[in-house]
Amino acid sequence: MEPMKIPLEDSFSDVVTKAMRGLLQTDAMVAEGAGAGLEQVVALRTGHWDLAVGRSVASVLGLNPDALVALAEGRSVPPSLSLEGLASFSTAFDDMLVNSHLVWDAASGEAVAFDTGSDAGAMLDCIREKGLTLKAVLLTHTHGDHVFELDRLCSKTGAHAFVNALEPLAGAEAFVTGRDWSLGRLRVTSHLTCGHSRGGTTYVVHGLERPVAVVGDALFAASMGGAKVSYADALRTNREVIFALPPETVLCPGHGPLTTVGWERQWNPFFA
Repeated sequence: MEPMKIPLEDSFSDVVTKAMRGLLQTDAMVAEGAGAGLEQVVALRTGHWDLAVGRSVASVLGLNPDALVALAEGRSVPPSLSLEGLASFSTAFDDMLVNSHLVWDAASGEAVAFDTGSDAGAMLDCIREKGLTLKAVLLTHTHGDHVFELDRLCSKTGAHAFVNALEPLAGAEAFVTGRDWSLGRLRVTSHLTCGHSRGGTTYVVHGLERPVAVVGDALFAASMGGAKVSYADALRTNREVIFALPPETVLCPGHGPLTTVGWERQWNPFFA
């Protein structure tokens, strides 16, 4: 796998905005709690960094102040990661980049795809070049950027698609959280990490050199997906599922670069 050379998905202002939305906090409410001026909070939320205001606002929003400062100062750099049996693909969707991931067992050549991105071409090329057999497409959630090429990927490979029953999608078989899949020597388990979406699912791959968790939009390097359904559930299920994994676990997000559980424990403002 070549390391994903893409920037962090979110800036410090994105993190502040997501926390404010999740907690239903207005600029005025945050300003009062932080002992800051309204204009200072608006400036911070719109991308103008101020150290003292940033630390105060972080405390009000339940964010880790040191991690937020590191993000604002450009010191949050996830480790460069490469793992045999894992390939990641980043494709353009509107004004953003979206990731899909491929995992395979080298001995049997059996592979599983996680999401599709906006263009499955590079993934299909990888499958062909490595002589793999795609056995399944596992969806982390059903937002359009993650399932855009599902029909093409399945028709080209004959693979069967699966999605959490809490978030059904035509063309994919619904499963109940806790189901697992076997691919040669590998085992993939499913775990609910909802909040960004109702049926958001993290898949943990066992059997590679290091554990791998495909987290979709539940978590980004130094951030997390917007909690469109429930901020409280997003925080809780991420802590219960993702942060319970070993620190060396490679995390494969739906946007932004790869990261690890250990790195996120130190540098993610939502969870550090």
